[in-house]
Amino acid sequence: MPLLNKVRTVVSGGTRGDTATLPLTRLRTALTLFFALDGFLFAGWVVRIPAIKQQTGASAGDLGLALLGVSAGAVVTMTLTGRLCRRYGSHLVTVVTGVLLSLSIALPPLTRSPLALGLVLLAFGAAYGGINVAMNSAAVDLMAALRRPVMPSFHAAFSLGGMLGAGLGGLVAGSLSPTAHLLGLTVAGLLLTAAAGPVLLRHPSPAPPEALPARPRSAAGPAGATGARRTVVVFGVIALCTAYGEGALADWGALHLAQDLSAHPGTAAAGYSLFALAMTAGRLSGTALLERLGQTRTLVAGGLTAAAGMLLGALAPTVWAALLGFAVTGLGLANIFPVAVARAGALAGPSGVATASTLGYGGMLLGPPTIGFLADWFSLPVALTTVAALAAGAAVMGWAARDRGRRAPGAEPVAAAG
Repeated sequence: MPLLNKVRTVVSGGTRGDTATLPLTRLRTALTLFFALDGFLFAGWVVRIPAIKQQTGASAGDLGLALLGVSAGAVVTMTLTGRLCRRYGSHLVTVVTGVLLSLSIALPPLTRSPLALGLVLLAFGAAYGGINVAMNSAAVDLMAALRRPVMPSFHAAFSLGGMLGAGLGGLVAGSLSPTAHLLGLTVAGLLLTAAAGPVLLRHPSPAPPEALPARPRSAAGPAGATGARRTVVVFGVIALCTAYGEGALADWGALHLAQDLSAHPGTAAAGYSLFALAMTAGRLSGTALLERLGQTRTLVAGGLTAAAGMLLGALAPTVWAALLGFAVTGLGLANIFPVAVARAGALAGPSGVATASTLGYGGMLLGPPTIGFLADWFSLPVALTTVAALAAGAAVMGWAARDRGRRAPGAEPVAAAG
């Protein structure tokens, strides 16, 4: 805490604090743009999945295997990105992975077989996993310097970018080929990276990860440290359960509407856009919701709401009822991931944030191929009900772990910031 207090003094104290506030504001703006870019590019890819599936002649199982390339590339990169951030800084890694993500998104429509698609998605997944870990690491540093609950706003930017990307994809789905569409996204991504990247490169992280309050081993003892690690894993699994639903809807929501409910391609693409819009609204109001309900009630209410919404979205007999279910699911899932990461950070500092984030994004990336396999074995609507089951499980785990985060010495500052 002493180092964190010094950072706070510099940011808010006297004329020197006024000078320091400007770089922090610029950093927050630039980082918000990268979160929005990540969501925009990812959504642009997912709304063209039905067209690329048809182009490659892939079955549901083949597509699931190809999407596993995204998961594999991301998981491998996530395990390495933390080390790269410590060595070169999270800002540099964010900019580099932003360039790689923008370039790799143009590759999927160039493939003509499920195998080639899987190999291309391996590179796309590596860039996607790297930028997510780097951005969240930079956001944690900035949150520590500002001592304000700004993490939901970054995730809201991701959701807003996803909504815009899916909306644009829906508009051009019937008139523009996937190749032209995704190449246009590459150009847009490189331009935004060129605009926001220099801000990150000019200013180092305002507070290193070590400045966050971690639970000292000497204060807790080996048994306490083991218990804290287990609790961090619990919150990481909560993040995984809810991110699974986000990834599943991103990759399979449009296909469910088009294939099972005979929706128009534009309407099918709007499904994810509606889901992203609901998540954006939920995250923009996340701070007020946390202050009113508290973290545990926010977790439980969000999980139950998402479970009910996904049951409607998966099993509804009409397109409009399914779209309503997608929106309710987005509202329910909106703040569970940020809350879970904040609780993990309250227990174990930056290592807890890293563990929960990696598990969470792993769920987002492993969800789509799992849905693909289950769709081959049963049906796509039945496969999507697993999203509801995991959301309900997250609510149960959140309630069971309601007192654990408060027992950790030094947990309050990070919990308040989350």
